[in-house]
Amino acid sequence: MATIALDKLRHSYMADPQAPEDWALKEVDINWSDGGAYALLGPSGCGKTTLLNIISGLVTPSEGRILFNGQDVTHLPPDQRNIAQVFQFPVIYDTMTVYDNLAFPLRNRRVDEAKVDRRVREISEMLELDDMIDRRAAGLSPDAKQKISMGRGLVRDDVNVIMFDEPLTVIDPHLKWKLRSKLKELHQRVGVTMIYVTHDQTEALTFADQVVVMQDGEVVQLGTPVDLFERPGHTFVGHFIGSPGMNVLPCDMRDGRAFFADTQVSIENGVQGLKGDERLELGVRPEFVRFADTGIPAEIIKVADTGRNQLVEARAQGQRINVLVPEGESVPSEGAHLMFDPNKTRVYANGWLVEG
Repeated sequence: MATIALDKLRHSYMADPQAPEDWALKEVDINWSDGGAYALLGPSGCGKTTLLNIISGLVTPSEGRILFNGQDVTHLPPDQRNIAQVFQFPVIYDTMTVYDNLAFPLRNRRVDEAKVDRRVREISEMLELDDMIDRRAAGLSPDAKQKISMGRGLVRDDVNVIMFDEPLTVIDPHLKWKLRSKLKELHQRVGVTMIYVTHDQTEALTFADQVVVMQDGEVVQLGTPVDLFERPGHTFVGHFIGSPGMNVLPCDMRDGRAFFADTQVSIENGVQGLKGDERLELGVRPEFVRFADTGIPAEIIKVADTGRNQLVEARAQGQRINVLVPEGESVPSEGAHLMFDPNKTRVYANGWLVEG
């Protein structure tokens, strides 16, 4: 196991990058603790797989360093970093049995056969593969094959970090939750540092202790799942996380007070230090918007029943505002007004949370 430090990492696939958009990965400084569970979350093309490949040694960064337990491994090949990687598509040997697939990484390192047997049976029991341990992998289901792929990383006891690159992509939706739960359970049992790459917020938030949210090659926020939901550091984080995401609305400041649709809105954060030329926006999640007798005049566009809540799409001053109405509460048919929870409504300048 290892602590991992990413020190001023940058990477470009161009020979002579000049403009910011030439960099696939903008400057990244991250420290991950030994034995933690981490996720890299963001849309396709945001740089998360590039970052994973740099950590694994498949890509050498243009700038910066990678340190495992304080040792600079930036230029070490993958086989000298003691890592295990699980990919989107299971990397296993179909002609081998489950047992031999799990044993292969150990036998390849000439581990004593008694230890091989002990570790294989231990890991197969953890992954609930012990009832098929003598079967060939070729006839197994995709989720069983992905379990084998996970087990090949877990079976070694010298692994610094196990990295998962969207490992549930090919798994049927009704089986994904089972594998997510199993992976979380395995992390708690073995305590190996794990990094999980995904574009699926549910996977990231249910697996990781800390999530790195990326956009356009940049880390926009690193925090716990609660941090990312309760206090998004960037409007992208608020919009990307949550279903539906955070409402982001244009606003203006007058004498230190925030206004939307010519109505003053109480906010949680201060706004000191604004230069006056920033693009200002309000961020408030649909959970923290409610209907009231007074407030922001709004028109109800549509209502969708989601079971425990009603998802209401309202419109004010040409801006769409989503509202989550708890079961049992009524939705006004006309003359609607909206109020924002002042403890959950914040001002963002050029996309970033204003810290006041």
